[in-house]
Amino acid sequence: MTMHERQQQNLGVVSGLLMQMFGRPKGLLGRLGGIILARTKRDFIQWVIPLLEVHPDSKVLEIGFGPGVAIQILAATASTGFVAGVDYSHEMVEQARARNAKAIESGLVELQYGSVEKLPFADDTFDRTLAINSLQVWFDAMAGLREMRRVMTVGGKIALGFNRSSGQSSTGLTEMLTEAGFIDAHLVKTEAGFCVLAIK
Repeated sequence: MTMHERQQQNLGVVSGLLMQMFGRPKGLLGRLGGIILARTKRDFIQWVIPLLEVHPDSKVLEIGFGPGVAIQILAATASTGFVAGVDYSHEMVEQARARNAKAIESGLVELQYGSVEKLPFADDTFDRTLAINSLQVWFDAMAGLREMRRVMTVGGKIALGFNRSSGQSSTGLTEMLTEAGFIDAHLVKTEAGFCVLAIK
């Protein structure tokens, strides 16, 4: 095996470990990744959520909620509404349910295991949707965006947030949202990352 081949193999191993911790968290590494995400991403989450203009009676859906930090913040904001989440990681569903146990018990929050490409909700259910640092690991980003649009009410707002460590480029994202059927897609930047916003 050449030096280049060994380097490529090592990169593949590291990439696989990072995916297990942060991309599609799984097993012990996934649980550890969730703990790290909960501690390190709160400031960025608190920057993204106000961009959505959530009201007390808003119905909000988060895709890829991870350890449930944004769900917790959203539940406090949409206190008379409804907050739902779908995540592809059993470990993250478990962590997020523990973090939001009281809100789940009261019926304010509902968290499910599942895929963005096939959301378990009726058309026109949510007036706000978001995904933070997750679009880049979806199996089919366009299908996921179209599904998010399907479950949104007309005039509803979507936010896709990415911090600097996400590895996601901002290039082409507003065009993707437009292609998925959204309008008024635009980019907002901060030192910590960026967010793409649009309307159904």
